[in-house]
Amino acid sequence: MATQAHSLSYAGCNFLRQRLVLSTLSGRPVKIRKIRARDDNPGLRDFEASFIRLLDKITNGSRIEINQTGTTLYYQPGLLYGGSVEHDCNVLRSIGYYLESLLCLAPFMKHPLRIVLRGVTNDQVDPSVDVLKATALPLLKQFGIDGESFELKVVRRGMPPGGGGEVLFSCPVRKVLKPVQLTDPGKIKRIRGIAYSVRVSPQMANRIVDSARSILNKFIPDIYIYTDHMKGVNSGKSPGFGLSLVAETTNGTFLSAELASNPQGQGAAVLPEDLGRNCAKLLLEEIYRGGCVDSTNQSLALLLMTLGQQDVSKVLLGPLSPYTIEFLRHLKSFFQIMFKIETKPCGEELKGGDKVLMTCVGIGFSNLSKTLK
Repeated sequence: MATQAHSLSYAGCNFLRQRLVLSTLSGRPVKIRKIRARDDNPGLRDFEASFIRLLDKITNGSRIEINQTGTTLYYQPGLLYGGSVEHDCNVLRSIGYYLESLLCLAPFMKHPLRIVLRGVTNDQVDPSVDVLKATALPLLKQFGIDGESFELKVVRRGMPPGGGGEVLFSCPVRKVLKPVQLTDPGKIKRIRGIAYSVRVSPQMANRIVDSARSILNKFIPDIYIYTDHMKGVNSGKSPGFGLSLVAETTNGTFLSAELASNPQGQGAAVLPEDLGRNCAKLLLEEIYRGGCVDSTNQSLALLLMTLGQQDVSKVLLGPLSPYTIEFLRHLKSFFQIMFKIETKPCGEELKGGDKVLMTCVGIGFSNLSKTLK
């Protein structure tokens, strides 16, 4: 275990997940002060406390100290243990909030992780389970994380504010990750999507599909949007509908966009036609930004590159999101790794917005718990 001298200190509530995930992987303790210290309701929120409890469940020997007001957190990471876990996520954030971090940690467990998460599956803040299934899982496969037990399944849907959804995620463990060279995104060959509706008329999903197709059909013929209407106990506790779209390129890159209706009793009612059209426009914007990894998964790709074997990895990204930029700073302080960043202006071979080519040499991170078979 890392000693007190190596512990890192931060202030503020931003990027809490990043810091705790990187702390767990690097084994360096982290202290976070002034968490919403000046707020009327100071300290950690319920969904953050729920996230810390989840980390405690999947690790062995973690030490977590929180002061009485919840404004200071000290986290000394234990060993990633895994196994079969169940967790009730807080309904203020969706399951995607918790799942994004689990995707970073799952390959490095001692035992393969098999986790049931309950809560909100689709909301307007975090990436939904559908999008993570369609984009993050293929990305992990590029790094050599694959197998029979690698799956993400939506058992029940749950919309805010009530939740009631359920998701099953299982992931095999790996000793080392493969380096990747993702420099050519290729051209868009097909668009797939899921229009879901729960506790509203099943016709809502069809109306979303028609309006989304009205825009996308101008560009490409191969579009198929599934309608998913869950009934009874599988439909969670609140009504709602939404759409997630994924564009696949000739080289196996996935770019995604999604929208969900306003939660019951909050904001104005959304017309399914408007939602479908806006989501299609968001997908077109994501395609314009381009790159080999879409903007939701930029930090996951950079983390897996960092943890790869001591070999060169390259990935072409669209414009870096502010979250990713902060993530790069955190990678530097936890793992002392710097990326070479080259801007690629859109020219002849690169269409759309300006791109960034990220290059790094992996630190040769090895899963210590995984013995050589």
